[in-house]
Amino acid sequence: MDDGTGHSVGDGVGGRRHGDGAGPADRARARRRDEAVRAAVECGLLGPGTPLVGLLDVRGIRESAAALREAFEAVVAPGTPVLHAFAVKATPLVPVLRLLHEEGVGAEVASPGELALARAAGVPPAATVLDSPAKTGAELREALELGIAVNADNPQELDRIDALVGSCPSPRSPLGIRVNPQVGGGSIEALSTATATSKFGVALRDEGAREWVVRACLDRPWLTRLHAHTGSQGIPLSLMAQGAARTYALAEEINARAGRRQIDTLDIGGGLPVNFGSEATAPTYAQYARLLAEVVPGLFDGRYGLVTEFGRSLLAKQGTVVARVEYTKSAGGRPVAVTHAGVQVATRTVYAPGAWPLRLAAYDAKGRPKSGPEAVQDVAGPACFAGDLLAEARALPLLEPGDHVAALDTGAYYFAHHYAYNSLPRPGIYGFAPDGSGGVAFATAREPQAPEEIVTEAGGAHASALTTLRASGRP
Repeated sequence: MDDGTGHSVGDGVGGRRHGDGAGPADRARARRRDEAVRAAVECGLLGPGTPLVGLLDVRGIRESAAALREAFEAVVAPGTPVLHAFAVKATPLVPVLRLLHEEGVGAEVASPGELALARAAGVPPAATVLDSPAKTGAELREALELGIAVNADNPQELDRIDALVGSCPSPRSPLGIRVNPQVGGGSIEALSTATATSKFGVALRDEGAREWVVRACLDRPWLTRLHAHTGSQGIPLSLMAQGAARTYALAEEINARAGRRQIDTLDIGGGLPVNFGSEATAPTYAQYARLLAEVVPGLFDGRYGLVTEFGRSLLAKQGTVVARVEYTKSAGGRPVAVTHAGVQVATRTVYAPGAWPLRLAAYDAKGRPKSGPEAVQDVAGPACFAGDLLAEARALPLLEPGDHVAALDTGAYYFAHHYAYNSLPRPGIYGFAPDGSGGVAFATAREPQAPEEIVTEAGGAHASALTTLRASGRP
């Protein structure tokens, strides 16, 4: 089971176990994954010439989006405007954003690049939210011109928005302030965004800060939103609910002092943790929505519109990195399988394995689940440093050259966030779904990176630039 922090209790991170609490949908997802790995080998997407791929379960993504919508529909008052905006940073792929848009999910963006991806996917401005602690003037201007919702992170940014809004009584963009409810952190410090010293938002418990937020809103009738995000992986649901409760209380105070419903929308962020320890989807959106309804009942009574910004929880369990085993050896008496998946696709796991362990599954050369006695072994990546390990001392069926290893639950923050160590190429990413006749259909979400593209990114068109400077005598 999951302890509410995103880490599994009572189950390891080994191969084929579904773990406590895996339901029918979770087991069906595991079967689809097995079928997709086999089909990828059979059709040549995965093999000696293409030893690393990312696979995305299209049916699983649709089901995940539906679970999110249904969870909040079950608790909000009828007619309440709700925007679920996918955190683009989790899986910044245009086809994923288009699929989610088709499923009624918008986009939360935090950079010009992410906004460009959302627009390329066809996500309309009305379904887009801009959040970032370092928005430039140009970014703000573009967002306001397009009518994209913007949450100001700090007083200096609000000054910039003041200058852009001018005397306009009702800007096209919904505008709000991001606050830090300072409710504390979870088990992963780097992902805890509501600590006393977090870099995000206006720290509400600092001296004078709460009054500043209230006054800023009262002085600007066009500030109609509050935004707070408590954190993501490692954050217990109770802390997330506490952050939402403090934001709601602030909205109530502002509206009381304004004598009207000035704050009409609350953006409660995302951050639902993912259970990386077993197949089970835990916690669920339904559990979180019910907890919010218990802790902050006024949040859902129809007086406030609602925005969410979930990312990892929508996509993590819908993605798999699959790598070919190139060589096997033994070191210090322990077997080592050298694969093509390492730090370039699983950066967090390699550098912080204690916080980001991944389940691994073993497949044979034909892409079938591998059986046989388990052996404790290391699963290594291709990068030239000793710590490039997907897993250390992991019990799996003994891997052999030509077999395959799948890193599970990697649909968010893994194969779409390439780390170009050793100039290793980005893998191709393919969506899959049942083809209606008992097989598996694939669609390309991102082409694998070619060597010439690596050369281009590394300044290939400017090969002589530095030697020319030296020859000319210029400093």
